[in-house]
Amino acid sequence: MMKPASHACPPWTVRAWPPLLWQVDQLRRLQLRHLGTRVTNPGDQTTRTAGQTIWASSAASGSQAGMAWDWIHLSRGIVAMADPLSVVTNLRLVNADGDGLTVLETLRYLNEVVHTLNWQDEVEQVMLISEQAA
Repeated sequence: MMKPASHACPPWTVRAWPPLLWQVDQLRRLQLRHLGTRVTNPGDQTTRTAGQTIWASSAASGSQAGMAWDWIHLSRGIVAMADPLSVVTNLRLVNADGDGLTVLETLRYLNEVVHTLNWQDEVEQVMLISEQAA
């Protein structure tokens, strides 16, 4: 798996990537890899450490599928999505008939994808590096 790079593109730029139609029943074939994680709030005694992470996959068409979301560090060893309803992606999910899914339907499937990834470990590694650098 790729290590986080400080020069990785900002997570919210995924929204500007060319849209990619993807059949919802093919989401399991999406091989996302970690592109980068940013700590946007290093946290202190009154606020929690938080940031963003970005994941992407090359599609057969030569395009890239990307997903990004905010995360928050809850306690030692526990990192969670800050808001499961704010996953940013360039994917446009369609059903087997080619009909586009609603925003809420799409978010349900995107959250399923996020939960299959080992993203918390990647975020923990970046937090550790950030703490050591401080």
